Amino acid sequence: MNVPSVSVILPAYNCEKFIGKAIQSVLQQTLTDFELIIVNDGSTDNTESIILTFTDPRIVYQKNSENKGLIYSLNKAIEIADGKYIARMDADDICLPGRLARQKTFLDQNEDIAVVASTIDFINEQEEKKGIWELDRKTITPQQIKKAILKQNCIAHPTVMIRSEIAKKNKYKEYQKNIEDYDLWLRLLNRGFSISKINEPLLLYRLHGSSVTSIHLKKSNPFFKHMWMKTRFLFGELFSGRFSIFLFWVLFYAKLDFIKGIGKSIKSLFGK
Repeated sequence: MNVPSVSVILPAYNCEKFIGKAIQSVLQQTLTDFELIIVNDGSTDNTESIILTFTDPRIVYQKNSENKGLIYSLNKAIEIADGKYIARMDADDICLPGRLARQKTFLDQNEDIAVVASTIDFINEQEEKKGIWELDRKTITPQQIKKAILKQNCIAHPTVMIRSEIAKKNKYKEYQKNIEDYDLWLRLLNRGFSISKINEPLLLYRLHGSSVTSIHLKKSNPFFKHMWMKTRFLFGELFSGRFSIFLFWVLFYAKLDFIKGIGKSIKSLFGK
């Protein structure tokens, strides 16, 4: 049995509207040496029937008996991945054709880098381009990413490719729901790994009313959300004995998040 160079992991839940194009965009990659692990997280719409219309032998289909959540599905896919590298993909986004090839070549040539992301272009439901993420374009090098990420996440989760042995040893934490990727980047950086980015949009990131990004941006105060995530991250690293200057800076910015969160709450209270 041939071992693929890349395992693409794609969790899917009630995404019948976009899942077909997402799968197609992976199958049409210029790099062909990959497996596509699709985890259907207990979908109740036509997601499964659409997935099953694809007969490409590179697809590995897994189905959860019930909806277990994104983090469970991601970790399940990581466990069964056979590739040297693991690439993330979301069921409503589109990979540009050269994405996997570009990222694999980057990791092959930069052995000191654990994770490589790329920049993104935003699209809407009709796949019309709707702008860029400015912070994304300003944080490319490992130094820029490590500095910026203390304040806020600067990496689009579905763009990343990570070395498989690192992913398998550093899985997503269930207690960091809806912010699990930010927690993972902080853990990797605190443990001495480097994260870089290809300064080219290799993924079209879809914004729509039912996307996880849109839903959770509309909910809680983002500053409090970041503060609590950083607090849980700090406790986890300290309990595991991983002390560093980096943790001090995360603590500093967690306190700033708290102050900014209070300010935002006060403004909201007075309708400003």
